[in-house]
Amino acid sequence: MRVLGIESSCDETAAAVVERRDDGSARVLSNLVLSQVREHAAFGGVVPEIAARAHVEALDDLVAAALAGAGTRLADIDAVAATAGPGLIGGLIVGLTTAKAIAFAAGKPLVAVNHLEGHALTARFTDRLSFPYLLLLVSGGHSQFVVVEGVGEFRRLGSTIDDALGEAFDKAAKLLGLGYPGGPAVEEAAKRGDPRRFALPRPLIDRPGADFSFSGLKTALRLAAEAIAPLSDQDIADLCASFQAAVTNVVADRAAHAMRMFADRYAGPDVLVVAGGVAANEAIRVALRAEASRRGFRLVAPPLQLCSDNAAMIAWAGAERLALGLTDSLAAAARPRWPLDLTAPAVLGSGAKGAKA
Repeated sequence: MRVLGIESSCDETAAAVVERRDDGSARVLSNLVLSQVREHAAFGGVVPEIAARAHVEALDDLVAAALAGAGTRLADIDAVAATAGPGLIGGLIVGLTTAKAIAFAAGKPLVAVNHLEGHALTARFTDRLSFPYLLLLVSGGHSQFVVVEGVGEFRRLGSTIDDALGEAFDKAAKLLGLGYPGGPAVEEAAKRGDPRRFALPRPLIDRPGADFSFSGLKTALRLAAEAIAPLSDQDIADLCASFQAAVTNVVADRAAHAMRMFADRYAGPDVLVVAGGVAANEAIRVALRAEASRRGFRLVAPPLQLCSDNAAMIAWAGAERLALGLTDSLAAAARPRWPLDLTAPAVLGSGAKGAKA
């Protein structure tokens, strides 16, 4: 089957066509991503109204280019999948409404995809994993350990109790004047720095469970920077290196706890998947690979282009759901909050919009 995927949950407009074969393997026929970094750079972060307008302006042409790049006509598509949440509501509405219009006009099924499930299932088409497996999802808005038990079946083992890791990287970069997006900027500066110069805290390290906390680490970074202001280029590099070293230690420690929890509850191959935008950080990948090896786990990390937001993962999640007969009506609503594990107690953002995590 061939599925057209649309992603517009934040500041990337994306469209892709993915083919799922009968044996469960996949082929990405096209995968186009249009970044909005320049539009938001002056503001030091994503401006929702600007993002939504940019999606409106770009999406129709991008969908047409994705179909052309795949050598596929709309008539040959088996379904249209689009991110329905979580994310910025304006962008979600643009992408989901576009998908509904295409599905209605072409007489194709609609699949409303959870953006986080797109990340969670990416390793299924890159490495053909079987269920269950342990997932570390680290992005701008989410940091959590989840057991992927099946399509639409997730069990949360741990989550951030304050800031997401990607958010912490972005705020650290903004504090140090490194611009947006923050994660790659901090990682690049850290390569030139001394990770031992500043003794930053490791929140929750060695504590039971698999939860994260990054708020205190951000505060410690700010206090360290203020204590030596004005900052030289080397000061900034050393602060970034120290911050990244603290983050890496925390992530490795939390992963060790999560792997122990997984091994105690589930039989079968022990696999740790890391996904989401922060999964592109090489220092974090190296630390996770070493920790996984010590615990007898295999680390699976998707290619870098599939770590950040993209439509191939949405198309694949749509194909996985379509194969099980899971489709949605044209009344499907965009959801700014949509946890993977709907049975777990809320950690963040419980309110009228539902739990953030």
